[in-house]
Amino acid sequence: MSDLRYALYLGCMIPNRYPNVEVSIRSAISGLGIELVDMKGASCCPAPGVIRSFSSKFWLAAAARNITIAEEMGCDIVTGCNGCYGTLKEANETLKHNETKKEWVNKILKEAGAREYRGTAEVKHLIEALYVDVGVDKLSKLVENPIPLRAAVHYGCHIVKPSEFRRWGTTESPRFLDELVETTGARSIEYKDKNMCCGAGGGVRSSNLSVALDMTHEKLTNMKAANVDCIVDCCPFCHMQLEGGQLDIKKQTGEDFNIPVFYYTQLLGLTMGLSKEELGLHKNAISTSQLLNRFGY
Repeated sequence: MSDLRYALYLGCMIPNRYPNVEVSIRSAISGLGIELVDMKGASCCPAPGVIRSFSSKFWLAAAARNITIAEEMGCDIVTGCNGCYGTLKEANETLKHNETKKEWVNKILKEAGAREYRGTAEVKHLIEALYVDVGVDKLSKLVENPIPLRAAVHYGCHIVKPSEFRRWGTTESPRFLDELVETTGARSIEYKDKNMCCGAGGGVRSSNLSVALDMTHEKLTNMKAANVDCIVDCCPFCHMQLEGGQLDIKKQTGEDFNIPVFYYTQLLGLTMGLSKEELGLHKNAISTSQLLNRFGY
């Protein structure tokens, strides 16, 4: 695994709102012997829903600019955000197979900063890199302290859709994240409407918080009915909605779900022997301490 090297694309949400997620990614991945190289000068991906609705040309050119940074580094891109993955993956696939769009994007890039999109880098989600490039078997062998949690796994929309750009995993009834979660000793618990959106995406949270929280409430209710100990996700935007949404609901209605939410590398790193501080768990909005104390962590 020591020969795996990626250009790390953090996006906006992780470094600005979830540095605890960032530190967990850096700590856990370092423990796997994988080299993550920072992408200096990278910008917003930009967001796959909102920005593209205003200007598909700007969306594609800005995404291509980010990809050219990784191309210059000689690395494939890895990102821990579903939305960033959705944008960069689709932009990369589009430009690799559409010469006309590639030509006008390169014209824009040349005028804006003497850059050129070549199509030499691949775009991967962090979960894809762990599942495909590292593999479940290797990860399982690195788990020193398995933790038998009952986990509600949440994929999020952009890691599985649109399916034509997600050829590495089943998109209708995905199991790859469940398998990764279960390498930690946790049990992935099935619950009603598991693949339902968290409620945050597509600008819903920003434009209509009540609708977003209705969706989140339904997901949380289904998870609670399945008697789970925690939620495990792989997207900072989903993390914001599933964690922060619980606090919003409690403030508005008094209903307290109090279900701790782990970003996947927080859970993985914990079972690899890393401390709570090294994984940013002490900064999670919903405390994990009581839950982890039950299992001797």
